[in-house]
Amino acid sequence: MTTPNPVPVDALSPDDFDALDTILDDLRQRDDEVPQWEFCEGFLAAVICCREPITDHAALDALFPEFDGEEPLFASDEQRQQFAVLWARRRAELAASLAVQVESLADDAAFSPEVMDVRGAVFSLPEAERAQWEADNPGDAPMPSFAQIWALGFMYAVEHWEDAWEAPRDKDTAAWLSDSIEKIVVLTEDDTGVPFENMYDEEGPPSVSEARLNAFGEALWAVYDLNQIWRSLGPKVVAVIKAHEPGRNDPCSCGSGKKYKKCCGA
Repeated sequence: MTTPNPVPVDALSPDDFDALDTILDDLRQRDDEVPQWEFCEGFLAAVICCREPITDHAALDALFPEFDGEEPLFASDEQRQQFAVLWARRRAELAASLAVQVESLADDAAFSPEVMDVRGAVFSLPEAERAQWEADNPGDAPMPSFAQIWALGFMYAVEHWEDAWEAPRDKDTAAWLSDSIEKIVVLTEDDTGVPFENMYDEEGPPSVSEARLNAFGEALWAVYDLNQIWRSLGPKVVAVIKAHEPGRNDPCSCGSGKKYKKCCGA
């Protein structure tokens, strides 16, 4: 069951996601540390859940240090603006989904980040194309596990704004927070289980373990919990210390040489 009348949003289309990937591919021609969109998806989810409000500009500046820099990362102002607009639309879409109460992740309204089964995609390639892929991607590093890049993006945001993610004083809430974050941390690790299902192609060779799929589901519910925790607590309250007010017969703090009662305290 979902909350009735969810707020309509301008959801991204497959063409929009293709546009994001195209922009990021282009940025990587100038900076090979530019992340994949899946990393951005995880980062964006954490930005939405964060206790302290984070503007789109602050988020993009954290992901792309040269977002407004003198050395342009984006090919043009138009490209930068296109990315920012698509980013804002996706943020609104994900935030709206987290605001809807669902009983199952299979619900059409449920939070559903864009994640990639890289292993499944590679395993599903024809033999010649797979051999070419392996030739183009040498090295001993394993292919990313399902949802691993998404989880790394989420935790990057948590670490970037660590003060905003500091555990609250209430022990029960702090334990809830820690448990929820740990369920996402689990996905940052490699999937070493027995392949069970291919999330890229249902007819393709198994590439994701059953344990991994269960962990992914738990991580999605954890995002709901994190969003609820911080929305319930609200931003931190900064204590304001009132300045000492001089006595009426004390010298005025403005430096006039007069008594306070005959100067600023008049």
